Amino acid sequence: MKSLRSNALVAGLIASAAMLSAGSAHAGKTLDAIKARGQVVCGVNTGLAGFSAADSSGNWTGLDVDICRAIAAAVLGDGSKVKFVPLNAQQRFTALQSGEIDILSRNTTWTLNRDASLGMHFTGVTYYDGQGFMVPAKGKIKSAKQLKGATICVQSGTTTEKNLTDFARANNLNIKPVVFEKVEAATGAYFAGRCQSYTTDASGLASVRNKEAKNPADHMILPDLISKEPLGPSVRRGDDEWFAIAKWVTYGLIEAEEYGITQANVEQLKTSSTDPVVQRILGATEDTGKLLGLDRDWMVKAVKATGNYGEIFERNVGPNSALKLPRGLNNQWNKGGIMYAPPIR
Repeated sequence: MKSLRSNALVAGLIASAAMLSAGSAHAGKTLDAIKARGQVVCGVNTGLAGFSAADSSGNWTGLDVDICRAIAAAVLGDGSKVKFVPLNAQQRFTALQSGEIDILSRNTTWTLNRDASLGMHFTGVTYYDGQGFMVPAKGKIKSAKQLKGATICVQSGTTTEKNLTDFARANNLNIKPVVFEKVEAATGAYFAGRCQSYTTDASGLASVRNKEAKNPADHMILPDLISKEPLGPSVRRGDDEWFAIAKWVTYGLIEAEEYGITQANVEQLKTSSTDPVVQRILGATEDTGKLLGLDRDWMVKAVKATGNYGEIFERNVGPNSALKLPRGLNNQWNKGGIMYAPPIR
């Protein structure tokens, strides 16, 4: 009987200790390294307008870039404390696995294979996309199913290449892929007339057409989407604390838009809002930051650096940007889209 009571006492003490320690997070090794070096190292595309591209002075802009800036602001208090590492499709996963980068924010599709076998965790979806096709506007092709026997330029090492093969086989199209390791080579071949079509995510097609075509109006993006492409950042497995930070900053940006918290009003709302949800998000009534190993005003810093998700979308890829992409599925869940964040509480 004494032994049973002793075991019960020990179990109770362990449970109590666990409950006490659950109130705040200890810093993980990635967060420690980031603080020591004073910057977040973010893997991005080598150049995809609207998502991640550098100008002639080396200044990076884009939706994927802004996600990293928001995370840097939440962690280090400064959205400029990011080192951007440009990576092609073949390099991106190795760079994350090896520790060369802290986070991969590079228009990468969340799939079971990648999530389960590459030693990485996706932190959420920042752009819901689908694979499409671009063709010369002067041609007679109006649908992807008219591409029977066509030569199609595509980048290797991507879900795009696999989707193209599946689509061709399922529809008996006998498509002839022309495969390139680098996206610049694939798009260059298409614009040079070596392929009858170029395929990638629809957002990427809009980016390429806007940036690389001599006359964007000469090229048409077909209405068909042949796949689901949920794009989002990812981190290495093995550091749950960093995974939680990257995940919840992204969710926080989405929830900030839902509750009207913007880059312009975030400081004012921190002290003036009476909305319990807004107060909680901004740390006025609850310190959610301690659960992540961050400061109480972690979301204030993130939104102040980049704006909320809607502002990030509009600035980089939305109807008022060069790409002019509609919100579509990327609108908030209560405005006809499927962008939905778990609550910060």
